[in-house]
Amino acid sequence: MQKLLLFLLLIGGGWLFGCGGGEVEPPAPAETTTTSSATALPGPAVTLEATNTFIPLVEAQPTTTPNNTPTLPPTIEVTVTPSPNPENPVTSIALQPVITEGLQQPTFLTHAFDERLFVIEQIGRIRIIENGQLLETPFLDITDRVGSFGSEQGLLGLAFHPRYAEEGDAGTGIFYVNYTDYNGDTHLSRFNVLADDPYRADPESEVDFLTVDQPYPNHNGGMLAFGPDGYLYAGLGDGGSANDPLGAGQSLTTLLGKILRLDVDSEPDGYTIPPTNPFTGTADGQPEIWAYGLRNPWRFSFDRQTGDLFIADVGQNQWEEVNFQPVDSPGGENYGWNVMEGAHCFQGDTCDQSGLSLPIFEYQHPQGCSISGGYIYRGAMLPQMSGNYFVADYCQGTIWRLFSDGKRWQADVVLESDLIIPSFGEDVNGELYVLNYGMGGIYRLVAGN
Repeated sequence: MQKLLLFLLLIGGGWLFGCGGGEVEPPAPAETTTTSSATALPGPAVTLEATNTFIPLVEAQPTTTPNNTPTLPPTIEVTVTPSPNPENPVTSIALQPVITEGLQQPTFLTHAFDERLFVIEQIGRIRIIENGQLLETPFLDITDRVGSFGSEQGLLGLAFHPRYAEEGDAGTGIFYVNYTDYNGDTHLSRFNVLADDPYRADPESEVDFLTVDQPYPNHNGGMLAFGPDGYLYAGLGDGGSANDPLGAGQSLTTLLGKILRLDVDSEPDGYTIPPTNPFTGTADGQPEIWAYGLRNPWRFSFDRQTGDLFIADVGQNQWEEVNFQPVDSPGGENYGWNVMEGAHCFQGDTCDQSGLSLPIFEYQHPQGCSISGGYIYRGAMLPQMSGNYFVADYCQGTIWRLFSDGKRWQADVVLESDLIIPSFGEDVNGELYVLNYGMGGIYRLVAGN
């Protein structure tokens, strides 16, 4: 049933995260492309073959008022092949239902430094799950300003200020969202929770501090996350169509195809540029840019223990990839698009790979169509999975884990599901969740029997 729903979603207007597709007539040509050097990760990407065998991976950088509770179906459990790494054995992983109905196209889940779960609905609402129950009243409803006509548009990202729950701080009660408007353009906006109600935000408190014109209705990015440095990171896709017709991925004159790094504390009604951004004070590129060469960095996350950054970048027609940035990086990495797709030259058999940071993991489209990045696991329910990075495919419902011994990355499939997975989520305790876009369910990753 869910795969039929996925088929209907695909033929009804593409899929949420910007896989390959037919060309759209491009507007005016892109600005002149400039270049910047960046430190590349060593070696080729790790390719997961169709057999799902273990593959030697590249050298890793050192890592420095509620409704009634619904009746839930049984836990989904899959036993996986034991890992070849004896210090990191795998027994079985299960998906434990939290809720299975009531959400409309959930796209992201996070926490506000307490036990509640906050879930984005693409149409423009943020819902709260508390004690396993979906609260009836939305935390925020901005459907009056969110345009979700295209399959990749809508309310796409949410990040709570690191000091959201602290008393008397400038960040108290503040959170940030990433959405597209009725014209399809991207907005990064700040909102406040109501002073007398921690379960309701004020929709009239919006401060729209960054707007980016979107030339096409796809590849909008959407992720927001605070890094260990306290800065806000935002992901933007290359502007859409197919094959990056504007050359946005490699152009440093546009914010499209980038991850941005913003200081949202120094300017109450906007943002400032962190002095350590790679293009601050230079004419080489837009100062907001932290990393570039990205097609659609739909989901990225920071390891809450090490601060390392993992970026899942949605591919064009062949390759999905995960990129890595160590916590001590000065920024400025070029992840290759559209010179490369994954670890492969995109526009010919050969290409200039100098200065490019290649992915640590990739898989080909017979195994899926659109990557949904997750998190490094740092919870307590799955101690054997500590330090593993979880990632999934939107179309196939496959979940992989990546793990490293400090020198090499390895990958294996931990679960084959029937879910349509747009995103993972992480709670305050570091436990991980999987979202089901088609049926509106939320599942927790737990140990199998």
